[in-house]
Amino acid sequence: MKKQESGKLGERLACDALKKQGYRIMEKNYRCRQGEIDIVALHKNCLAFIEVRTKTGHAYGSPEESVTEQKKQRLISTAMDYLNSHPDLPENWRIDFVAVELDPLTKKATRIEIIENALS
Repeated sequence: MKKQESGKLGERLACDALKKQGYRIMEKNYRCRQGEIDIVALHKNCLAFIEVRTKTGHAYGSPEESVTEQKKQRLISTAMDYLNSHPDLPENWRIDFVAVELDPLTKKATRIEIIENALS
Protein backbone atom coordinates (compact mmCIF):
# COMPACT_ATOMS: atom_id res chain seq x y z
CA MET A 1 0.00 0.00 0.00
CA LYS A 2 1.39 3.38 -1.01
CA LYS A 3 1.79 6.19 1.53
CA GLN A 4 -1.02 8.21 -0.07
CA GLU A 5 -3.40 5.21 0.02
CA SER A 6 -2.66 4.48 3.68
CA GLY A 7 -3.15 8.18 4.46
CA LYS A 8 -6.60 8.21 2.83
CA LEU A 9 -7.55 4.99 4.65
CA GLY A 10 -6.33 6.52 7.92
CA GLU A 11 -8.47 9.61 7.36
CA ARG A 12 -11.57 7.48 6.70
CA LEU A 13 -10.94 5.43 9.85
CA ALA A 14 -10.31 8.63 11.83
CA CYS A 15 -13.62 10.14 10.65
CA ASP A 16 -15.47 7.01 11.76
CA ALA A 17 -13.78 7.07 15.18
CA LEU A 18 -14.43 10.80 15.61
CA LYS A 19 -18.12 10.43 14.76
CA LYS A 20 -18.43 7.65 17.37
CA GLN A 21 -16.99 10.09 19.93
CA GLY A 22 -19.56 12.77 19.09
CA TYR A 23 -17.59 14.90 16.63
CA ARG A 24 -19.60 16.45 13.80
CA ILE A 25 -17.44 16.59 10.67
CA MET A 26 -17.76 19.96 8.93
CA GLU A 27 -15.02 19.80 6.33
CA LYS A 28 -12.20 17.55 5.12
CA ASN A 29 -8.87 18.53 3.60
CA TYR A 30 -9.14 22.29 4.07
CA ARG A 31 -6.32 23.93 2.12
CA CYS A 32 -4.96 27.44 2.05
CA ARG A 33 -1.53 28.90 1.37
CA GLN A 34 -0.46 28.24 4.97
CA GLY A 35 -1.10 24.50 4.71
CA GLU A 36 -3.77 21.85 5.07
CA ILE A 37 -5.99 20.59 7.86
CA ASP A 38 -7.24 17.03 7.41
CA ILE A 39 -10.55 17.41 9.27
CA VAL A 40 -12.51 20.31 10.73
CA ALA A 41 -15.19 19.25 13.19
CA LEU A 42 -17.41 20.44 16.01
CA HIS A 43 -17.07 18.69 19.36
CA LYS A 44 -18.83 19.80 22.55
CA ASN A 45 -19.28 23.42 21.39
CA CYS A 46 -15.62 23.61 20.38
CA LEU A 47 -14.18 23.77 16.87
CA ALA A 48 -11.57 21.04 16.42
CA PHE A 49 -8.89 21.18 13.73
CA ILE A 50 -7.72 17.61 13.36
CA GLU A 51 -4.43 16.28 12.00
CA VAL A 52 -4.50 12.58 11.11
CA ARG A 53 -1.24 10.62 11.12
CA THR A 54 -1.21 7.08 9.75
CA LYS A 55 1.64 4.58 10.07
CA THR A 56 2.01 1.00 8.88
CA GLY A 57 5.06 0.25 11.00
CA HIS A 58 7.30 1.57 13.74
CA ALA A 59 10.48 1.96 11.69
CA TYR A 60 10.23 5.76 11.84
CA GLY A 61 8.44 6.17 15.16
CA SER A 62 4.81 6.48 16.18
CA PRO A 63 2.22 8.59 14.36
CA GLU A 64 2.44 11.20 17.13
CA GLU A 65 6.22 11.46 16.77
CA SER A 66 5.88 12.30 13.08
CA VAL A 67 4.43 15.77 13.80
CA THR A 68 7.30 18.25 13.69
CA GLU A 69 7.42 21.71 15.26
CA GLN A 70 7.20 23.17 11.76
CA LYS A 71 4.02 21.14 11.09
CA LYS A 72 2.53 22.31 14.40
CA GLN A 73 3.14 25.95 13.43
CA ARG A 74 1.57 25.37 9.99
CA LEU A 75 -1.47 23.80 11.66
CA ILE A 76 -1.92 26.87 13.86
CA SER A 77 -1.52 29.24 10.89
CA THR A 78 -3.98 27.21 8.81
CA ALA A 79 -6.48 27.12 11.69
CA MET A 80 -6.23 30.91 11.99
CA ASP A 81 -6.87 31.27 8.25
CA TYR A 82 -9.94 29.03 8.57
CA LEU A 83 -11.26 31.05 11.50
CA ASN A 84 -10.74 34.33 9.64
CA SER A 85 -12.49 33.09 6.48
CA HIS A 86 -15.50 31.41 8.14
CA PRO A 87 -17.79 33.69 10.18
CA ASP A 88 -20.14 32.50 12.92
CA LEU A 89 -17.91 29.77 14.32
CA PRO A 90 -17.62 28.85 18.00
CA GLU A 91 -15.23 31.04 19.95
CA ASN A 92 -13.41 28.04 21.44
CA TRP A 93 -11.13 26.01 19.22
CA ARG A 94 -8.34 23.49 19.56
CA ILE A 95 -6.08 21.25 17.51
CA ASP A 96 -6.50 17.49 17.92
CA PHE A 97 -4.48 14.60 16.49
CA VAL A 98 -5.71 11.19 15.49
CA ALA A 99 -3.03 8.51 15.50
CA VAL A 100 -3.82 5.56 13.24
CA GLU A 101 -1.67 2.45 13.09
CA LEU A 102 -2.35 -0.14 10.40
CA ASP A 103 -1.21 -3.74 10.26
CA PRO A 104 1.27 -3.80 7.35
CA LEU A 105 -0.11 -7.08 6.00
CA THR A 106 -3.87 -6.82 6.48
CA LYS A 107 -4.14 -2.99 6.37
CA LYS A 108 -6.60 -3.18 9.27
CA ALA A 109 -6.37 -0.69 12.11
CA THR A 110 -4.41 -1.94 15.12
CA ARG A 111 -4.78 1.39 16.97
CA ILE A 112 -6.84 4.54 16.55
CA GLU A 113 -6.29 7.15 19.24
CA ILE A 114 -7.86 10.60 19.45
CA ILE A 115 -5.65 13.09 21.25
CA GLU A 116 -7.65 16.18 22.17
CA ASN A 117 -5.97 19.57 22.48
CA ALA A 118 -2.70 18.05 21.29
CA LEU A 119 -0.75 21.32 21.09
CA SER A 120 -1.36 22.58 24.61
